[in-house]
Amino acid sequence: MSRSTRLLLGMLLLAVLAAVAFYLAQNLRPYSETVEHGPSPEARGNPYLAAERFLQGRGLKVKSARGLDVLDQLPSKGQTLILLGSRENLTPTQSHQLLDWAARGGHLIVTAERLWDDQAGSSGDLLLDTLGVRQYLTEDLEQDKPAATPEGQGSEGKAPTAEDAPVPADDAEAGAPTPPDDASKAEEDDHYPELTKLYLENEQAPAYISFDTDYHLLDAKNLAYAWANSHNATHLLQLQQGDGLVTVLTDNWIWQTDNLERYDNAWLLWYLTQDSAVTLVYRAEGDSLATLLTRNYPQALLALALLLACALWRAGLRQGPLLPTPSRARRQLVEHLRASADFLLRQRGHIALLQGLQRDILRRARQRQPGFERLPIAEQWQLLGRMTRLPVSAISQAMRPYPAQRMSAADFTRQVAHLQSLRNAL
Repeated sequence: MSRSTRLLLGMLLLAVLAAVAFYLAQNLRPYSETVEHGPSPEARGNPYLAAERFLQGRGLKVKSARGLDVLDQLPSKGQTLILLGSRENLTPTQSHQLLDWAARGGHLIVTAERLWDDQAGSSGDLLLDTLGVRQYLTEDLEQDKPAATPEGQGSEGKAPTAEDAPVPADDAEAGAPTPPDDASKAEEDDHYPELTKLYLENEQAPAYISFDTDYHLLDAKNLAYAWANSHNATHLLQLQQGDGLVTVLTDNWIWQTDNLERYDNAWLLWYLTQDSAVTLVYRAEGDSLATLLTRNYPQALLALALLLACALWRAGLRQGPLLPTPSRARRQLVEHLRASADFLLRQRGHIALLQGLQRDILRRARQRQPGFERLPIAEQWQLLGRMTRLPVSAISQAMRPYPAQRMSAADFTRQVAHLQSLRNAL
């Protein structure tokens, strides 16, 4: 290839590369793309992780606990304890411990988990029954409104309405009630009836929280000094407990990751926990029986385990003398025959062995008397009696069919002796 040809090819290659570069520069556009991998394993395992991080971001000291054992080391002053787990198995002792902790200056935040049962006179929630806080369904309130009694007279057996909520003693925590003349106007101006409104002093507008409007709280003892209502129900009550506070909510899933950023849900969490250290309890139910036994009676459990091991060891001991070690020498013929007989007895049973002897006797009789098999049974037995000089009764006893049930060892030995005598006589 000449020099001019190589130069021409090089220029052509450069031209092609330049054209490709120009095309790419004109048509390629950079862009960014976000790939969603979903929540992290930590977030999937803890629905309140966002709330925990939110409080930490506000400068609060936050820690989590898996049970109420944290009360043993948790001071009351300057502390807020939020129970996020189920209290279904909460014991009376643990319930009193929680209230005593709050009475010493702590702030306890709990969620109403059960509905009030008018017939039983309780809800089954030991903590709220002690405080006199009851939870009803909002639909039950609407059904009972026509039967409501005049103000100040409770209707026994009827769920109270939201209008029966206690009047606040301090406007710094909850908004003052609307005057009667302005009640209808305030209701018309309520553009968010499904949201819970919390009024604060020196604030132009309330805070809006997305509580579940299907539930309503009632302060049966009229001890609450602050509350928050939606259009038809009360969703937050705050009560004095000794030197501390108890805040009762209809639901705490407003602080879960999916709902925390909605409306003022995150603000309410900060407002209730401000200026305090926060402890989130994810499991508030009582310990299991196994946990309690392990914690309180470890020595008794160890002794029981040793006793059980000794009983199993005693039950596993051999009964009777040990069998001698079999000799390595070759067995005698008699030993082989005995082993074969034992094997046949285990595998086939007594009846099969006796039937084998009967077939052997019939075979020998056919050899001595042709046509023996064509004779009736009675004539066969008579012919066998003449050939063996034995009575017919002995022949019938030896040659009769045997029942299916298992024979005793004595009967089996006796029948074998009869059959062998008959066979030897042939």
